[in-house]
Amino acid sequence: MKALVTGASSGIGKDMARYLSQLGYDLVLVARTEQKLLDFQKELKTNVQILPMDVSKIENCKMIFEQAKDVDIVINNAGFGAFGEFTKTELETEIQMIETNIVAVHVLTKLFLKEMEKKNKGYILNVASIAGFMPGPLMATYYATKSYIVRLTEAIRIELEKRNSNISISVLCPGPINTEFNRVANVKFAVKALSSEYVAKYAIDKMFQKKLVIIPSFKIKAVKQLTRFGSDKLAARIAYHMQKRKEKANG
Repeated sequence: MKALVTGASSGIGKDMARYLSQLGYDLVLVARTEQKLLDFQKELKTNVQILPMDVSKIENCKMIFEQAKDVDIVINNAGFGAFGEFTKTELETEIQMIETNIVAVHVLTKLFLKEMEKKNKGYILNVASIAGFMPGPLMATYYATKSYIVRLTEAIRIELEKRNSNISISVLCPGPINTEFNRVANVKFAVKALSSEYVAKYAIDKMFQKKLVIIPSFKIKAVKQLTRFGSDKLAARIAYHMQKRKEKANG
């Protein structure tokens, strides 16, 4: 049994890899920083292959697939965000975010899913966010990328079900988590964040139960319900006030 995890050098990706290793899975770990992967490799009891690559480059995604096409589980976790008004955030940063949060997930999902279809088995877990269910003023690009991942995963799931496939695809949609993401995005959450370890274990367990949308918090589930029954404009206003509270927390 073998699992691939992107963004595996820190945060929830690292904790998901650690939990899978505890369950007996060999691992293929992907992240940009080789030394972090090497250090993490020493902690794990199962066999570990490290691939120090930047998934924002399509050619790297294809190389990852060629070196790990025999995996049973694919976890597309690599991603990052940026805070600020749309006209004030850096275009190059946003382009890289789209390439990491959307293009890489799209490419890896397609390549590995087609390979899994040959055996008619496997699991894919795409990491999105509760942000994927609403517009996100002050983090517009990040919210939009996560919406893409939610809708892509939901659509693929229906296609698989219509073919009675044994392959399962899920999407993780957490709220605030204590990870390095907060530092990269330059935000501090105004509500209490969940531990990365808890979210990682919850997500993996629900993935094995073939849950489609995985939300590891009652409060965040309530937020999702509000987005269902309210207007998009109201959801955008709520998201804006949430982001402004983060801005004040930073100050």
